[in-house]
Amino acid sequence: MKILVLNSGSTSLKYKLFNLPGLDIVAAENLQNIANHEEALKKALRKIGDLRDIQTIGHRVVHGGSFFSKPTKITPAVLKKIETLNSLAPLHNPANIAGIRACQKYLPEIPNIACFDTAFFSNLPDKTKIYPLPFSFYREEKIQRFGFHGLSHQYAMAAAAKKLKKPLAEIKIITAHLGGGSSITAILDGKPIDTSMGFTPLEGLTMLTRAGDLDPGIILHLLKTYSPAELDQILNHQSGILGLSGRNNYLRLLNAVAKKKPKASLAFDIFIYRIQKYIGAYFAILGGIDALVFTGQIGAGKPITRQTICAGLKKILTGVKIIVVKTDEEKIIAEEIKRDLGIGNKE
Repeated sequence: MKILVLNSGSTSLKYKLFNLPGLDIVAAENLQNIANHEEALKKALRKIGDLRDIQTIGHRVVHGGSFFSKPTKITPAVLKKIETLNSLAPLHNPANIAGIRACQKYLPEIPNIACFDTAFFSNLPDKTKIYPLPFSFYREEKIQRFGFHGLSHQYAMAAAAKKLKKPLAEIKIITAHLGGGSSITAILDGKPIDTSMGFTPLEGLTMLTRAGDLDPGIILHLLKTYSPAELDQILNHQSGILGLSGRNNYLRLLNAVAKKKPKASLAFDIFIYRIQKYIGAYFAILGGIDALVFTGQIGAGKPITRQTICAGLKKILTGVKIIVVKTDEEKIIAEEIKRDLGIGNKE
């Protein structure tokens, strides 16, 4: 028996095929610059070949809102609820749904299971979760901090606990998922107590094309000039490192920084500084930490980013273990499906 896991992006389709019960990887590929998810899935299935032993298909879905807090079998009603959240994660949920629909078309007999990035944060404390808006916004409209990159933070947490040789229930760590989208999470006793992303993936750190934290008054001011749709495009696709430096590739940014290009250097400084601010705040909230964990393509990539972040936090990081983890969201999805749905516990 096998589990196929899909991680569908706007122009990519990453898949891994796992054997049960040991979750050894049978096949894996990261298809980039795809034209559409149906064609990409057909290409993946041709490479996999024998599909008879696939028992279920797991999907990463970024935003589950207040609807979903655990792996969920995809039915028409479930898919409809996921679609209602598209506007809150416009870079992610539509692509996730496209991957699901492709599987329903070409593998109609195999059940699909959604695993949500927001699920890891479903039990955040109220003081973290609830925004200081009229309380009815939370109670009736479900405006709250959902958090994102939960699958990656969960994987990094588990990997860090193993390296620290401590049970999850005894660790105090900060996990930093740094990539095209970036977020930081404070974890106490194996549970997240705060995270930088909020109602949508726009809040928090400066990112590759997203602004991160902004004075809400800026939004109100810009709405005098731009339509909501135009402003959505600016905040999601034209801001962050790209907006500051003109570069939407992090390695090119680092090359430009090495050449002392002013705008690139400014973008890098802002990116690093926002990360340091969050680490400092979470360090204080946790009362010290066992480890600072870096993951994501940037976080686990070239060491210059980690070195620069840590160099500015020398005093608080004294005695703190720095751990680098290459995240594996697909493995977490496979583990979640196996555990929560009881799949593959027996041969």
